[in-house]
Amino acid sequence: MRTNTSYLEHANISVNNLDETVEFIQTALPEFKVRGGGESNGRKWIHIGTDESYLALTEVRKKENGKNYHLNGLNHLGFVVDDVTQVAERLSKKGYVRSYPLTKHQFRIRDYFLDNAGNEYEFVQYLSDNPKDRNTYLD
Repeated sequence: MRTNTSYLEHANISVNNLDETVEFIQTALPEFKVRGGGESNGRKWIHIGTDESYLALTEVRKKENGKNYHLNGLNHLGFVVDDVTQVAERLSKKGYVRSYPLTKHQFRIRDYFLDNAGNEYEFVQYLSDNPKDRNTYLD
């Protein structure tokens, strides 16, 4: 168990289609597994990730007046990966669209893609193990 270290355990996101979102996530991050799922308050949900962290995905439900139930959304989710190029190749091969040009920095490489619902995901590959390098914002 971790002590004295804060980290993001999960993010909860409303999505239009659980199956499409799970396919996108598992294409980008094959090590992410469905940890559980079900239905709550008339909405289907899934937890997908690793033993340490996950995404809590809830499928949007139609209201009686025909409008979608909307929540304020996230700008994007960022995942650290071992090889940005491999992630981009898997996503591109499945037809997912890059939302921002590949960005190379002295200590990291970043790439951004959209899932079928228009949610944006950032994938970052760090080129240094030194936190000072990783967190520098100078070009």
